Amino acid sequence: MRFWKRARFQRLSAEQPTVFVMGAEMQSRQWRKREQVEQQAIKPKLDVEQFFRPSCRSILNRRVFGYQFFAPYSEKTYDEIHLPPSLMETPEQMLLNYFSILREAENLTSSLIGGCGTVGEAREPFPIAYNFFTKAYQQKMPYASYLSSFEGIGHTNLIKLYKLPNPTNKPPLQFFVELETINGTATGVTGFQYHYGIISVIQEEGLSKIDAITLTGEDFLCAAYHGWRQKAEDVVDIEYGGWCKFIKKRLPTKRDGFVKTIDIIGTDGHDYRFIFIQLTNDTDVLVSQLVKGKQGQWEVTHIDPEKCIEEQK
Repeated sequence: MRFWKRARFQRLSAEQPTVFVMGAEMQSRQWRKREQVEQQAIKPKLDVEQFFRPSCRSILNRRVFGYQFFAPYSEKTYDEIHLPPSLMETPEQMLLNYFSILREAENLTSSLIGGCGTVGEAREPFPIAYNFFTKAYQQKMPYASYLSSFEGIGHTNLIKLYKLPNPTNKPPLQFFVELETINGTATGVTGFQYHYGIISVIQEEGLSKIDAITLTGEDFLCAAYHGWRQKAEDVVDIEYGGWCKFIKKRLPTKRDGFVKTIDIIGTDGHDYRFIFIQLTNDTDVLVSQLVKGKQGQWEVTHIDPEKCIEEQK
């Protein structure tokens, strides 16, 4: 489960094979060249226990799809299934329906095992959920790849859903998600895993459909032992202040649940906004950068701190 252009949600390079997980393109965590240097310079006093805690948030994919919903699609292949348009009327409702259908889906294997008999709805939800993808995304990820991308997963919870700013409202609309899964293991002792990422949604034939998903896995041993990367304020101060000399003044952080907003007055005279999401492993991920335009409206922008370092060489 891997936004901010090259920073946190950078796509896999052309040399690397595409790996699919849970119907998404898997991305590895990205590290900047300067992180090791900054890590040695800044050693904040942290209660590292905060980084080891799993989520206790209520799930969002709680819509009930019981036997009467699944029965008509039993034994059908994905291309024989035609879903009610009501499931995809709006982007938010479509995503909640998609993950609610997937919640009880399992694809445990002989080497990644768990449970004690049939788990949930077994594999029955997968061909149904696959119909929430656009034709283009289905071509990119064939059904066989989609199914295998869930290998070892026995249960899926959607625990965060956040619509990213899109002032122009141009497609695609993008949503940040965080997923909690229960996974089988070689020993049969199931464990929790967490992924975060971005889902792109477009209109296809009048319906809201998923056109892309990228996910990055969360690590619960990284932030506890490594410097400043986990804290939004440090990221802004170091990358945009220290590296880019870009901050004239940083305003107090605003927090709304798991969303942290940091506004700055730039040295170029413009106002900027950085939006972070706090993950289950208690690290902050930058998901959006905005600049205030001449008319006072916020506009999406992309500032790459790596270029600041390159320009200093």
